[in-house]
Amino acid sequence: MVNDSIRKGLTNDTSSLRGLSLLAYSQLSRYDSPSYYKLCAISRAAGILAARKKSIRRGYASKTPYSVKPQLISCYGFKIENRSLRIPVSRRKRFRIPLTNHTLAVISQTGVTVRSFTLTPHSLSLSIAREPPEIECIHTVGVDRNLRNLTAGNDEWVSCYDLSETVRIVRTTGRIVASFKRDDARLRRLVSSKYGERRRDRTSQILHNTTKTIVAKAVERREAIVLEDIRGIRSLYRRGNWQGRKHRDKMNAWSFSQAQKQIEYKARWTGLPVIRLSKRETRGSSLTCPRCGERLQGDKRLERKLWCEKCRMVMDRDRVAAINLARRGRVRFARSRPPINEAQGGAVEAVKGNPTPTVIPGVDAPKLTYPPIS
Repeated sequence: MVNDSIRKGLTNDTSSLRGLSLLAYSQLSRYDSPSYYKLCAISRAAGILAARKKSIRRGYASKTPYSVKPQLISCYGFKIENRSLRIPVSRRKRFRIPLTNHTLAVISQTGVTVRSFTLTPHSLSLSIAREPPEIECIHTVGVDRNLRNLTAGNDEWVSCYDLSETVRIVRTTGRIVASFKRDDARLRRLVSSKYGERRRDRTSQILHNTTKTIVAKAVERREAIVLEDIRGIRSLYRRGNWQGRKHRDKMNAWSFSQAQKQIEYKARWTGLPVIRLSKRETRGSSLTCPRCGERLQGDKRLERKLWCEKCRMVMDRDRVAAINLARRGRVRFARSRPPINEAQGGAVEAVKGNPTPTVIPGVDAPKLTYPPIS
């Protein structure tokens, strides 16, 4: 049904859902299946045609689309009864698929509704939605994304999560793919796809564990998460920028957007607000001293440490960025949220300034040393 809808859309040069429905719905009447699946097949075909049209508009060559993987998708007509999913297959006839204990535990949570299902020859996926109560936050926590770590913190605490394993995985995968010397483009493509998917899955799992910890800690402390805007960072690592090929490959393999997506959807699932700063608000977050506001000075001997001449301190730039992001997000958070009385949770403290000197964890003030990383 999807391929018939695609051919109909290509013949009539239409990719809108409304236009494709008017053209293809009558043609799909020859299929003996409930109308739920016909509507979903037309919707999927419209998405495929819209993606093809977008690629052509951008100047990329696009082949004639064709759906190969068999799927059964519907957001209507199904029921969850007696620990199983019942889907319609014909008039007054339903097919029963038993659900696992984990799936039942998730969909039985308060406020969770099942929107649709996707059935393939080997798997069943349920699309769920939840409207959790919004958490009233009293503070903010900044999250600084880097190649080898994720740093989260504010004026009270800072935690650095090591992600150097993802860099090692990317380097090992690239070395394995490069070692394949057989002169066959199809086999090289298959090998690259296999190890690329393996790299993606392993990297995603490491990021999942880290972002889960960050969101859980923010929920426990009732802190809104502040994220920086680093779009366009790929332009810093291109050929001609006086950088080595290995350095460009390493930086361009950095999955910084994946960490942001995971934090955002996990925060929305728990009802925790997320503040996304603009590029103007993000500028200089890792180069501004959180104590005095002066610009920090760098030194090749200090690696990722910076020196404040006024405060006479060595500071970790990742920790400094997390603290500054939390502060700048606190200003945005105070403007967007209505004032709350102290009796309702003391959220007025998030609006006030910090009259006392900021305590920066991991900083050794008296001498030029490397701060410990917690």
